[in-house]
Amino acid sequence: MANWRTDPDARRRSTRRAFLTAAAAWPALACIKAVLAQAPTKIRRIGFLGTGTAAGMASWVEALRVGLREHGYVEGKNLAIEYRWADGKYERAHALAAELVQRGIEILVTHGTPGTRAAKETTKTVPIVMAAAGDAVTIGLVASLAKPGGNVTGITIFNAEVAAKRVELIKEALPHITRFAALVNPDNPAMGPVREAMEPTAKSLKLELKYAEVRGPADLKSAFAAMVAQKTGAVVIVEDGMINANTPQIAELAVKLRLPAIGITELAEAGCLMAYGASLADMYRRAAYFVDRILKGTRPGDIPIERAAKFETVLNLKTATALGIKFPQSILVQATKVIE
Repeated sequence: MANWRTDPDARRRSTRRAFLTAAAAWPALACIKAVLAQAPTKIRRIGFLGTGTAAGMASWVEALRVGLREHGYVEGKNLAIEYRWADGKYERAHALAAELVQRGIEILVTHGTPGTRAAKETTKTVPIVMAAAGDAVTIGLVASLAKPGGNVTGITIFNAEVAAKRVELIKEALPHITRFAALVNPDNPAMGPVREAMEPTAKSLKLELKYAEVRGPADLKSAFAAMVAQKTGAVVIVEDGMINANTPQIAELAVKLRLPAIGITELAEAGCLMAYGASLADMYRRAAYFVDRILKGTRPGDIPIERAAKFETVLNLKTATALGIKFPQSILVQATKVIE
């Protein structure tokens, strides 16, 4: 019998048989590839409930999309997102959450305490991911951070601590002031703990605290006029979906009326004197992690809730110069960003 190792003809016959076998298999392989190529990609469907406006929250929503892409979910390819906007009218949040649930979404991503509470009261079965919300335990959204249980998970901001820190920073930057105002939305349930934290902080710093309440964009102009009439030394702008979504208007009023103001990062970038707080863009990007875990089968109640991790102190030197303010060195060394 010919040995293919020593017989050239045997080697040729063996090679030819292997070639013919492979050639015969090619049509079948091509067919399988064609079927796989034609198989529809599964579209994952999530909802997003924004308590502000689409324009006002655009940069944060884009951060969420970036995070989702990092986990392999591309809107328009294998991901569909249904958006609903309350435009600062929190009474609409329940109806909007119900609309999204009826659309058959797999996960509902929310912004803020009012939006998350409305979502939780609307559904007990659809998983809810908080992209950013006030102290979730104190407000009653979850039982605990480590073991949230139920259908809510995500990222929380300890708004009370942030608001108290803003009071300390504005006093440190402006040691001469004796009175300041806090711009708040009384319709936001997170304001209770915020007031409880701000009032003793103000008292310890010998500051008189006044509240300027706004429920919608139409209230902003009159609220700022009242602060000026009361000879307010500065204004602390408290986190809120409606307030955050109207950053340009708030910054414009603060600059025009020469009121030193401190709030979220975007406010300082828009012209306010200072900012301190959690990076909302970072939180939104991180929210994609929770979405991915749930889409892969983990129950939301089994995913520990995270506290906001990245905080920023932003100083606007251009505004400070316009107001005749010189930041002390103790404030300058805390800055993570300086706008000149």
